[in-house]
Amino acid sequence: MRRARVYNHGRLAGSLDELNDGRFRFQYDASYLQEPDASAVSLTLPLQNQPFLCDHLFAFFYGLLAEGSTRQLQCRLLQIDENDAFGLLLATGRDTIGSVSVEPASEEER
Repeated sequence: MRRARVYNHGRLAGSLDELNDGRFRFQYDASYLQEPDASAVSLTLPLQNQPFLCDHLFAFFYGLLAEGSTRQLQCRLLQIDENDAFGLLLATGRDTIGSVSVEPASEEER
């Protein structure tokens, strides 16, 4: 299983996991949900305690990735398979447009 930490406005908002069966799970951090000014990372992922599950990488997170020749170049330079969207997100998600960023989880968090 691969795991990422998801930040919104620099605060830990939740975790994004690639499960062993190939599905994806996003779950808001309990502490984040307690913050009075917490906001959803996406309209498609509203604030809630229950995890979200999807058979493929959530469209919102996929949308954070580069496209076209830029994506091809990133994959070549980072030696990531072009079909490994989650791997590319783990490698490039720190530098995104907007309030949300994604970082690989540490070994202890996995």
